[in-house]
Amino acid sequence: MLIAERLDEMGKPAWIALMILSFFVFFPLGLAMLAFLIWSGRMSCGNYGSNDRWGHKMSRMQDKMDRMRDRAARGGFGGFGGFGGFGGGGFWGGAPTSGNRAFDEYRTETLKRLEDEQREFHDFLDRLRFAKDKTEFDQFMSERRDRPAPQPPQQGQ
Repeated sequence: MLIAERLDEMGKPAWIALMILSFFVFFPLGLAMLAFLIWSGRMSCGNYGSNDRWGHKMSRMQDKMDRMRDRAARGGFGGFGGFGGFGGGGFWGGAPTSGNRAFDEYRTETLKRLEDEQREFHDFLDRLRFAKDKTEFDQFMSERRDRPAPQPPQQGQ
C-alpha cells in the first residue's frame, strides 16, 4: 500500500502532521508538500468536491446575474427613479445620459429594438421546441397504435 493511501485513510490530521514534519526537515520539501496537498484537493474545505465546487460557484453567480437582470428590467436598482438629483438618466433612474441627446435617443431605440428581437427569438425557440415535442409525441402515439395487441393468456395448458 502506498504512503498516500495510508495517509488518506488516517485523514487530514495525518497529512498536516507530515507537512509540518517536512517543513522541519527541509524547508523546500515542506513547500512541495503544501503545494501537493492544495493541488490534489486533499485539504479542500466545504461540502463540495473539487469538481463540483466550481459548478456550484458558477450556478451561484448565474443566479445573482439573473436577479440583477430582473431588478434592472423592473426599472432600476431599488426603484428610486430620479433619486438624488440624477434626473431621468443617471445612477438610479436608468441608463446614464451621454450629454448628446441624439445619441441617447438612438441608443434607447436600438436597445428597444434588440430587446424586441430577443423576445421574438425566444418565442421562436419556444414554438420550435413545442413543434419538436409534438412530432415526438405523435410518433410515439402512432407506434403505440400500430403495435399488435397482446394475446390473452390461454387457459388449460
